[in-house]
Amino acid sequence: MCQVFVLSSTKNPLMPTRPARARRLLRDKKAAVYRLHPFTIILIDRADGETQPIEAKFDPGSKTTGIALVGEFPQQGRVVLFAANLNHRGDSIHKRLTDRLSIRRGRRGRKTRYRQPRFNNRRRREKWLPPSVQSRVDNVKQWLNKLQHFAPLTAIAIETVRFDTQALQNPEISGIDYQHGTLAGYELREYLLEKWQRTCAYCGAQKVPLEIEHIVPRSQGGSNRASNLTLACVPCNQKKGCQSVDTFLARDPKRLARIQAQAKAPLKDAAAVNATRYAIGEALKGFGLPISFWSGGRTKKNRVAQNYAKDHWIDAVCVGKSGENVLIPTGMKPLLITATGRGQRQMVRTDKYGFPNAKAKAGKTVNGIRTGDIVKVDQPKGKYTGVYCARVTAINNGNQCISISVNKKQTWFSAKLAQIIQRGDGYAYANI
Repeated sequence: MCQVFVLSSTKNPLMPTRPARARRLLRDKKAAVYRLHPFTIILIDRADGETQPIEAKFDPGSKTTGIALVGEFPQQGRVVLFAANLNHRGDSIHKRLTDRLSIRRGRRGRKTRYRQPRFNNRRRREKWLPPSVQSRVDNVKQWLNKLQHFAPLTAIAIETVRFDTQALQNPEISGIDYQHGTLAGYELREYLLEKWQRTCAYCGAQKVPLEIEHIVPRSQGGSNRASNLTLACVPCNQKKGCQSVDTFLARDPKRLARIQAQAKAPLKDAAAVNATRYAIGEALKGFGLPISFWSGGRTKKNRVAQNYAKDHWIDAVCVGKSGENVLIPTGMKPLLITATGRGQRQMVRTDKYGFPNAKAKAGKTVNGIRTGDIVKVDQPKGKYTGVYCARVTAINNGNQCISISVNKKQTWFSAKLAQIIQRGDGYAYANI
């Protein structure tokens, strides 16, 4: 598991410590629990301590961003101290905005009471991003701000580009040394893995060794451009040989049409992710720490060379030059983080036709508790008798109730029985 963050008695960040040592400090009354997620203790009678360099590393993604803190020690070298997978809610934001748009547009078409459209009298600010993309940037920025308060960070490394698109189209764009160096081919391979979903284009096999294969063979005039390359398992690659894809898939016209369409289609998700990565890089510059930017090709090279499994937080560990030789402690598991938002501003619920079918929202809190808070519920009697500690998933102002998960089932309790342990911040956590 991850190491425990440590704060001095003056709330200055010290070096993270092992969980066993943190338990001893708590048992001996030398420290107290400061925060549950991520777990942090505060020393009672110690105002300072010696620290080592710690680098915060990020691997931004479309749905999940990997986070890792890597410390550098004189004897042990580089060691992972903390890791997390941050799950974004971009798809949820896009869906809610689309629903809102359809409801407003429907009411305008029916000439019912509606809000006037304001899209044609507003000017977007410079470097504007769609809300679904901006939420990813804000999530990463907020978490770096948290980690800066819990650990003595000295540097930042971030993977800003998943693919070097210029190198894909013109491999010599950066010079002969780049083309024939240790990174040769890694950008193209990673691009193809993402474009074809790590699946054999001809038989659909997954989790097997895949090879780069020419759709139009070189012997028939095919080029090395990314649009003429696909992935194939070893048996399919050998079976196809020098045949054209039209001949090889003559008896499977549906698969042939899909391959031809997918080969010409651009990788839109990759372009969106690249835009997010650049925006995240610009946002992290404001923290005043030395920051370096790296490509996904180098990240994969470092991970494969060290024989690490594929995961977002492991990719974060392997970002940049400092990721060439990093020790991941045996059995280490990341903190799972999910962005949940902070409620809705919709005041009237509507049906699928846009007509009101529920009362206006009374408020976002009940008895001082709001969605996202971690609470302790003491149920004295009934079916769910016992003490529960969980995060609030929903509230009901009318009945003064809160909903938490009990044995993977959403259960309602009276808000009067609950005590707030930690104030919510728009994220749900899972320790594994």
